[in-house]
Amino acid sequence: MGSDFDITVVAENNVTADQYIDIAVREIERIEKLISSWDSNSETSLINKNAGIRPVKVHQELFELIERSIQISKLTDGAFDISYASMDRIWKFDGSLKEMPTEEEIKASVSKVGYENIVLDKEKSTIFLKVKGMKIGFGAIGKGYAADKAKLLLINKGVEAGIINASGDMNTWGKQPDGSDWKVAITNPLNKNNAFALLPIMNGAVVTSGNYEKYVVFNNKRYTHIIDPRTGYPSSGIVSVTVFAPKAELADALATSIFVMGKEIGINRINQLRSIECIIIDENGNIHTSDNIKIDNR
Repeated sequence: MGSDFDITVVAENNVTADQYIDIAVREIERIEKLISSWDSNSETSLINKNAGIRPVKVHQELFELIERSIQISKLTDGAFDISYASMDRIWKFDGSLKEMPTEEEIKASVSKVGYENIVLDKEKSTIFLKVKGMKIGFGAIGKGYAADKAKLLLINKGVEAGIINASGDMNTWGKQPDGSDWKVAITNPLNKNNAFALLPIMNGAVVTSGNYEKYVVFNNKRYTHIIDPRTGYPSSGIVSVTVFAPKAELADALATSIFVMGKEIGINRINQLRSIECIIIDENGNIHTSDNIKIDNR
């Protein structure tokens, strides 16, 4: 998945802990084979190869992941969209982009993007991409999903507590050996020396997405690397989003979506969702939170 996973388990001894960690690693590798669009033999690659040609029969697990992804797309008004993989990469954030792409180029770049063109047949367990050249990818949800599956497997194996950390996507259960809650530090990326909050995570997930290192500036406006799949324009105004949710899969997808939706719409949408909270840091370093998070950052 192009990400590092750190796995922590609470166990009686090192040998037992290593065995549990190996189980989690194998599960993450299994998920990678299922959802990878880089593996030409994966079902995801087969779906993409047959875009505009025919439906592809897939395992129930992949079908349900795609089904949930579409539900998140509807929830976020298309700010999250697994068909973003169809997007032409016209924006470069490595210093090579010297002038802003034209409006026509930007519009054309997302011409094949659109979750509405993903057709699911539940009875036949098939997926069909209606537009030739269309692709799906799980870059904004795959890490979280793998973390959730590894966590569930370890719980079913009897592991009482632990952390699956998928490059910042934190998924926890149980408590630390001393009986205290697991805690996550929230850092302002514009002032990395100090964490402004240390918040407990109780049998849930927290995902922080940063948008402050990869960006370009045109006409004094900062365009960052998370692209709105509906318009082709980069997001702006937000540098960091942290989402707390029962599952890492949902937290992962929502963190990306909030960049695209913007802080007002993003917080409003989160406030409508049960058991989900967020912290947003804007480009001026100001902190914004959903209703049930109170931070004294004086």
